[in-house]
Amino acid sequence: MSTHQADRYSIIGNHLTQHRDLSLTAIGLGAYIQSLPDGAPVDIRTLAKRFPEGRERIAAALRELEAYGYIARVRERTPEGRIVTRTYAYQVPGSAPSRSRTPGTANPPRPPRRKDRPRPRLASRRNPRPKSVITRERRPVQMPPLPRPAAAAPSRDRVPPPRPAVPTPEGHRVPPPRPAVPTPEGHRVAAALLAGLRHADARLLLSERDVGRLAPAVLAWLERGASPESVHRALTTGLPPNLAHPAALLAHRLTVSLPPPLSARPPNPRPRPDPFQDCDGCDRVFRAPSPGYCRECRSRGEPKEPPP
Repeated sequence: MSTHQADRYSIIGNHLTQHRDLSLTAIGLGAYIQSLPDGAPVDIRTLAKRFPEGRERIAAALRELEAYGYIARVRERTPEGRIVTRTYAYQVPGSAPSRSRTPGTANPPRPPRRKDRPRPRLASRRNPRPKSVITRERRPVQMPPLPRPAAAAPSRDRVPPPRPAVPTPEGHRVPPPRPAVPTPEGHRVAAALLAGLRHADARLLLSERDVGRLAPAVLAWLERGASPESVHRALTTGLPPNLAHPAALLAHRLTVSLPPPLSARPPNPRPRPDPFQDCDGCDRVFRAPSPGYCRECRSRGEPKEPPP
């Protein structure tokens, strides 16, 4: 139903609203741009805030309108030296911009004509004035000056770069330790220790093959004087949060943290003090390896042996 509108309306040609090659998003966006006043921002960020369509659909619609000549985006340099992008909207595609000045802007240059731009289906009777819209302002990036190369130092001050380490024929991987004298009883103790690690952390659930492969390394720790509690603590403390290969981690810890072997001769124990004795002459308590008289009684000439 047609209704006469005295104000707040826009004149938009049917060649845009009934275009056969433009998408519905591009037709609606073109009609919205032609209804805006001069100087209104129509950059992708502003349009994405105005409409529910995302930036990708709006950018694609702008490319369609630009391909069919309804808009032209031109980069210009302002008198202050800044680079801005102006969008020129045409009510009829392919029309040349007017030389008259728009409010607040300089004379807009003629947008570049594209060779692949399709011909308009409806001829224009007059040359409409383009709408100059600033979409985005871009400041020129000032690159810092490159540092000057330092003066070459004298040859005597130059330090030769370190030479890369030559890999060994066996590679960088160190084999796990092995016991000096393996015993079946020691193997059973080591296997039981490895199988019980899952009680401390469920991620340390090992297969039977991994237990048999790591048991000799645990037995080597036990031969060097490490207690089963210390081995258990070394293997279960400080585990990483993302443990993907528990057997490889245990093999690494058993190899890298192997304790040194104990010396063959144990250190001399601290001598124990003599026990307390009661003096047979004065009943004074003193220390002595065996019962008898104290030092004062012996100095007074008391007999060294107690009476029968």
